[in-house]
Amino acid sequence: MNEPIILTTSVEGLPPPRRGKVRDIYETDDYLLIVATDRVSAFDVVLHEGIPGKGRVLTQVSRFWFDRLADIVPHHLISVDVDTFPAVFQSTRDSLAGRSMLVKKAEPLPVECIVRGYLAGSGWQEYRASGTVCSIPLPSGLEESARLPEPIFTPSTKAPEGEHDENIAFAEVERLIGTDLAAQVRDLSLALYKHAHAYAETKGFFLADTKFEFGQCDGQLILIDEAFTPDSSRFWRSENYQPGKSQDSYDKQIIRNYLISLGWDRRPPAPHLPQEIIDQAASRYQEIYENLTGAGGPGVSPAK
Repeated sequence: MNEPIILTTSVEGLPPPRRGKVRDIYETDDYLLIVATDRVSAFDVVLHEGIPGKGRVLTQVSRFWFDRLADIVPHHLISVDVDTFPAVFQSTRDSLAGRSMLVKKAEPLPVECIVRGYLAGSGWQEYRASGTVCSIPLPSGLEESARLPEPIFTPSTKAPEGEHDENIAFAEVERLIGTDLAAQVRDLSLALYKHAHAYAETKGFFLADTKFEFGQCDGQLILIDEAFTPDSSRFWRSENYQPGKSQDSYDKQIIRNYLISLGWDRRPPAPHLPQEIIDQAASRYQEIYENLTGAGGPGVSPAK
């Protein structure tokens, strides 16, 4: 992609943003502005290089899904059109355009809401050892990447920056946020996953697993952060799906595989990425974006 790689942002007149692994978050009196940079992390370490176009893909994919899911759950997105952003952001509009979301302020719930529909990743590793995923018993004899009889809700903690999330039992979610709210986010998470899986399948993909964040705004539960992006979800090409082995994922798995091949100890500083790996990752992000939304490129309004 012939566009500048944006690793950090700044806005004159505002304090430095809160910086996550990928996003810079600015706060005004009434709103938050979430800017998806081109930073990329692996094994909870932010890498030196960015992936061109990645921030635009994440923003536009989230926009597409927030629009599509609005009948199921309200969300925090107000606008992705920089022309509608508060005046303080107009001086840096070029660096914000296409990769920023103006959103409502919400109080985030202290849990990651994860749904798994297939036996992959850490879930497969646990199943091999104990026949469970996040302590949920599953039928015996399942293969790696097998589709589960029903999607399962496997919540985790939201660890501080630099630390790892930990899987928790549903009873712990009930303790943290209350019985009724815990049931609501579980049921919503499963409903959202089933809807997105069915849609992705019409585009030639299986949605293996995903994670959500919810928050509360004016007493209402809303979907926040991102939705079904290549950073929060594992997508597989349905035509290439073969249970019994790991699948080729449309996310940053190319980068993880490269780093694993180096024998890196997964501690900072990370190794540098060669241009070939960066280009392959950029193509993967672009491909899943175009296929899911029907749009022609990052920044183009997704089809509904």
